[in-house]
Amino acid sequence: MSDNKVALVTGASRGIGAAIAERFAADGWDLTISSRGREALEQRAGELAERGAGRVEVIPADMTDPDAVEALAAGHVEAFGRTDALVINAGMGQKGAVADLPVRRFDRLYQVNVRAPYILLQSLIPTLRSTAEAHGAAKVIAVASITGVYPEPELSAYGATKAALISLCETFNLEESVNGVSATTIAPGYVDTDMSDWLKDELPGDEMITVGDVATIAHSVTQLSRFAVLPNVILTRPGSNLHRA
Repeated sequence: MSDNKVALVTGASRGIGAAIAERFAADGWDLTISSRGREALEQRAGELAERGAGRVEVIPADMTDPDAVEALAAGHVEAFGRTDALVINAGMGQKGAVADLPVRRFDRLYQVNVRAPYILLQSLIPTLRSTAEAHGAAKVIAVASITGVYPEPELSAYGATKAALISLCETFNLEESVNGVSATTIAPGYVDTDMSDWLKDELPGDEMITVGDVATIAHSVTQLSRFAVLPNVILTRPGSNLHRA
C-alpha cells in the first residue's frame, strides 16, 4: 500500500479533470489518471510529475465499456492498494430538446454519466473502506452539473443523468458514511472548458466558472474528516444566473 495519499481521477487528460489532478499533484499525491486516449494521458502524467505528484499510473478506459471501467478500478487497486479519493469526472454532454433528442443519445449519456460511475463505486468500495479504516477517511468526488439540480432548456437528457448521479451519491452516503467513506457531488454551471465552446459566442469563457474553481472544491473535500459529509456543492455564476447553468 502506498505511503502517499492516492487518487483515481477519470477524464483527467483535460479540462476539469486535469485541473483536479494538478491540484492533487501539487499536494504530493500518487495518482491514477484515466481518459480514452493514452497519448494525452502520458503527456499529462509527465506534467503532473513536474508539478509534484508522486507516482502516476496511466490507465486508458472508455466509459461506455463496462469491462474497461472494471479493469480501470482493478488496475488502480493493483498499483496502489489504496484510494483516498475517487474523482468521478469523465462525463459526456448532449444538447437537444425532449421532442428531438434521439433516445440512443440519451442511452450513451446514461452509460457515461451514470452507469460508469456506478461500476466504479461498486468496484472500489472495498479499497475505499480499507483506506478509511487505515487512514481515517476516504472521499468520492463526482462532478455533476447544476442542470441536475435546476432545469435548463435543451439539456433535459444531460440534466437527468446528472440528477441521477447526485441521487446515487446521496444514497451511497447513507450506506457507506458509517464506514468513513462519503461522496460529494459538485454541480457547477457553465465551466470554461471545450465542452462549453458551443456557447462562447453568447457567453465568453472568461465569464464562466474556472476549472480551478472546481478543483479547489474537490481538493477541499479531501481535507474533511470522516465525520464531515458534504453531499452536494452547487457552483453558480454571478448575477441572475443563480438557478441556471
